[in-house]
This record gives sequence, structure tokens and C-alpha cells, in this order.
Amino acid sequence: MGYSDDKRLLVELASMYYNEGAKQEEIAKKFSISRSLVSKYLAKARSLGLVEIIIHDELLHPFQQLEQNIQRQYGLKEVICVPSTGEESLNKRLGIAAAKYLTRITKADATIAISAGTTIHEAAVNFSAKNHLPNVRFIPLVGGLGREHATLQANVLCELFASKCGAVAVELHAPITVDSAEAREVFLNQSFIKNVFEKARNADISLVGIGGTPVYSTMTKAYLAKEEGMKLEFTNGTIVGDICYNFIDEAGTLVDCEWNKRVLSLEVADLKRIPLKIAAAGGKDKVKGIKAALTGDWIDVLITDEDTAKALLNG
Repeated sequence: MGYSDDKRLLVELASMYYNEGAKQEEIAKKFSISRSLVSKYLAKARSLGLVEIIIHDELLHPFQQLEQNIQRQYGLKEVICVPSTGEESLNKRLGIAAAKYLTRITKADATIAISAGTTIHEAAVNFSAKNHLPNVRFIPLVGGLGREHATLQANVLCELFASKCGAVAVELHAPITVDSAEAREVFLNQSFIKNVFEKARNADISLVGIGGTPVYSTMTKAYLAKEEGMKLEFTNGTIVGDICYNFIDEAGTLVDCEWNKRVLSLEVADLKRIPLKIAAAGGKDKVKGIKAALTGDWIDVLITDEDTAKALLNG
């Protein structure tokens, strides 16, 4: 029987190395074997389960288990959690996490489609590419929200992202909504709008926020509250959130409502076909909307906060 078959000996070797801190040279000398054999036997001890190495990274990565549970439950590619804080601070934390993630995955020739909103604005502000990326393009996914919300518009955010890495920003000269479904068709067939959405359709990555129920929505205050017909629609309880300003129900499907017929954004089917869809959103008011987006297979990577993640698991 060789040394590697003697489990008591393997335990003794492992104990000297891992518990007593003995060097492999010292162990080799004691047992009159080569240093390479010591290394081999230590590996054997691990493979037999005699040695178990546990890395305690809870302090460095306290949400790892939570992230993995969300990832498994919803079939996501990746989940990133940040600590839960007040709303304003939370948007900043989510934005910073989204910026870091985008920095990590962006390739030199990527096309990145961008939505609008507060969290995506924070991502743009905190984006810091490692390299100069002149062949990267940032493309808007949605029309503009008007002068009152100028800093949160997709056009502005694309410019901000691009300025951080020397990339190209494409502008979409269109409002977020028009007066009728017929007017929407006319707008979408205009070459200067059609060309931008064609570029967005072929994006490698999308980065979007997820809205909560309409009562909390920026566009509710800016647009919907002014129209009685739409006001009835967004208070009927069917709508649980929005993505790229398309209202969705709890199953993650588009709601049959007047707003969705008039909104100017990339078509839903095209948005879902983008290879890597990242969403950054959190807060108790958005739990239902985020869950709906996950259920409807709108996103591949979720960046959220601890409390929201726990609510998604418990829901």
C-alpha cells in the first residue's frame, strides 16, 4: 500500500500543513519523501474529503447566497445586491453598481441601448471605463420625457455615458408619447426615428430601469394625470410596473391600454431579443414591477437591493 492510500497518514500530513503551518519542505523531510509528493498527497487528502477548505467571505460579499437564490428562482444570468437605504441613496447605490458592472462587461466594439430614469442617470454619472472606447455606441431605447425631466432622458444619458469613454452617442429625436396610435405609426416610420430603433434593435447590451405602479411613476405625474381616460386605466389595478415606459401586468405581459398604444420606445419583441438585458431597480414600491419583469423574461441581469431581493424570494 502506498502513502496515498493510507488515510491516517494523509490526515497527519494535512494536519501538519493546514493546522500547524508546517512548510512542505519540513513535511517532506520528516517522512523522507519529495516535496512534490507532499503536494500530491495534500491534493489527495482534499479529493477524499479529509480536508475541507471554507472561504468565509460574508463580510466582503454578504449577499452572495441571496443573489444565488434569486438567480436560480428566476433563471437569471447574474444578480447583484446592494444594501437597502433611503430612496435617494438607494438610486445612487444601484446606479454605482450598474456602472461598475457595465464597465466590467463592455467590449471595445459594443452597442449599448439605454433607457431613461433616475437610477440609469446615476449609472451614467458613475460610469468610468478603463479604456478609451471610440467604437462603442450608446443608443436610446425611448423617446424624451420633456424639458421638466431633461437630465433623465435617454438622449442625455447616452451623451453622458459616451463622454466618459470617448464613445459615440446616437440621438433619438422623438417624444415619449404622441396623441394617438395612428400618430405613433407615423412617427415610427420616419427615417430619422426608424434608423435609431434599428440600431437599438441590434444592440449587444441594454441597461434599463423598472418602474413601479403608475401612482409612483415619473411619467404619471408628467403625462397621464392630465388625461382623464388614461387616469382611469392606470388606477384599475392591472398595471404593476413599467419597463422602457411600457406598462406591464403581474405576468410581465403588456397591458392593453391607451398609453402602450402611444408610447415611443423600442418594440417589446425587439427589446427581449437583445442578448444581454440588464435592469437596475429597487425599493418596496417597485417589488411587483420587478417581479413582473422577471416573470415576463424581460431581463437577464438584475441589480437590486437586499430588501427588494428578499421580497422577490418571499413573493
